[in-house]
Amino acid sequence: MYPIIKKEKLADKIYLMDVKAERVAKSAKPGQFVIVKIDEEGERIPLTICDYDEKAGTVTIVFQTVGASTERMAYLEEGDAFQDFVGPLGCPSDLIEEDIEELKKKKIVFIAGGVGTAPVYPQVKWLHEHGVDCDVIMGSKTKDLLILVEEMRKVATNLYVTTDDGTYGFHGMGTNQLQELWNKGVRYDHCVAIGPMIMMKFVCKLTKELGIPTVVSMNPIMVDGTGMCGACRLVVGGEVKFACVDGPEFDGHQVDFDQAMKRQLQYKTEEGRAMLKLQEGNTHHGGCGQCGGDK
Repeated sequence: MYPIIKKEKLADKIYLMDVKAERVAKSAKPGQFVIVKIDEEGERIPLTICDYDEKAGTVTIVFQTVGASTERMAYLEEGDAFQDFVGPLGCPSDLIEEDIEELKKKKIVFIAGGVGTAPVYPQVKWLHEHGVDCDVIMGSKTKDLLILVEEMRKVATNLYVTTDDGTYGFHGMGTNQLQELWNKGVRYDHCVAIGPMIMMKFVCKLTKELGIPTVVSMNPIMVDGTGMCGACRLVVGGEVKFACVDGPEFDGHQVDFDQAMKRQLQYKTEEGRAMLKLQEGNTHHGGCGQCGGDK
């Protein structure tokens, strides 16, 4: 069992938990994720690692209640425990594999939307700890849904906070803020965008026009997290990829966002899963117990 050491409500329907998971904390790197399960009957829920403390043996997760399983998670309190806490899964951020001195020469910007702020934080924190400057544009629909603002302010070189309705910071979306900075002469060599798929799509549309190489962290539906089920299948640069094992980070200018968003909706129904199996053939994979496909 993996006990909850700390629980905090960050905003409406958004919660943070520190979970005692020593082996995961020891191996975790920015950009990776875990899959949690409350109990034997619980659903497997993939969540990005928001932070980790190797000495304390804890991993920080942030989640938003969007269905029955995450609603059940919200009822858990400090002292309760998860039955399963599997990770770290996925590939670490490409940035942490680069030469530090070369990274210091780059002008990096992160664009975080909504709960996407949680996976941005550990990357920015890691870069800050290694002496690499980076700017962060983070936003939400309204002030009450902003999370981790002060935590991000401590590690970002420049923090730009936006709200769609103008209740806090810059009035507009992250793309609007980036465009305004660009118009003022600010230039970036690299962009990382994490948030809802539609948000990442439009960030990539803008950064492609501006000539900024962009990485996105894809968050499609996942079931097993090992590439067996095919739920997180994506098309990147015309090739089939699986977010759980090939990602979650990909070249944003190569991702087929329209296909990914359409597939995400289609996968939620039994009829849709059957159609996807038919359409995708041998590249669909199987083993999730949902669609009955063969690997």
